[in-house]
Amino acid sequence: MWIFNFKARWNFVFSRVISPDKKEQIEEVKNIFSAYLEGKDLRKTTERFLILEEIYLRTDHFEAEFLYTDIRKKNFNISRATVYNTLELLVSCDLIKKHQFGKNLGQYEKSYGYKQHDHIICVDCKKVVEFCDPRIQQIKSMMGELLNFKITHHSLNMYGICGSCQKKRELEANIKKEAEKQTV
Repeated sequence: MWIFNFKARWNFVFSRVISPDKKEQIEEVKNIFSAYLEGKDLRKTTERFLILEEIYLRTDHFEAEFLYTDIRKKNFNISRATVYNTLELLVSCDLIKKHQFGKNLGQYEKSYGYKQHDHIICVDCKKVVEFCDPRIQQIKSMMGELLNFKITHHSLNMYGICGSCQKKRELEANIKKEAEKQTV
C-alpha cells in the first residue's frame, strides 16, 4: 500500500505504510544524510532521499543494479547514475557499507543502528548470511591487547556451499552416476 506524502509545491515522495520503529529509524537516517549533504554543500534532492528510504526498507544485501531495478519497477523516474552516485554518498557518510564478496560486484547493506556482524557467502549461488558470535569480539580484544593495537573494526567473510547448493550438487552427481551406468 502506498500513500502520498506531499512536500512543498510540486515535489512529493511516495512512502510505504511502515511500523513506527522503522519510520523513526528512517527519519533519523534522513536527518543524518541531510546534515551530511548540507555540510558538503550538496543538494538535498527528493531522489536521494527516496533511494535512502528504499535501502532502509530492505532486509537484504543488494547490488546497485538490483536497487535501481527495484526502484524503477515502482515507476520512479530515477537515473542509474543518481542511484550509483547516491550510494557513494551514503557510503561516505557511513549510512551504508559496501562489501566485495569474492569476485562478484560490490554489495551494500544498511549500517546505521546495526551491530557488528560477519558474513558467510555461498560460492555457488552467492547467498549472504549474517551472523554474530561473541567469541569473535573476545578474539578482537585479545589480539588488540597482545599486539598493542586499538581495534576499531573488523571484517570477517567466510565462504562455503550453502545447504541448498550442497543438495543440488549431490543431485547432479547422482544424475551423472546414473547416466554413466547407463552408457556402460
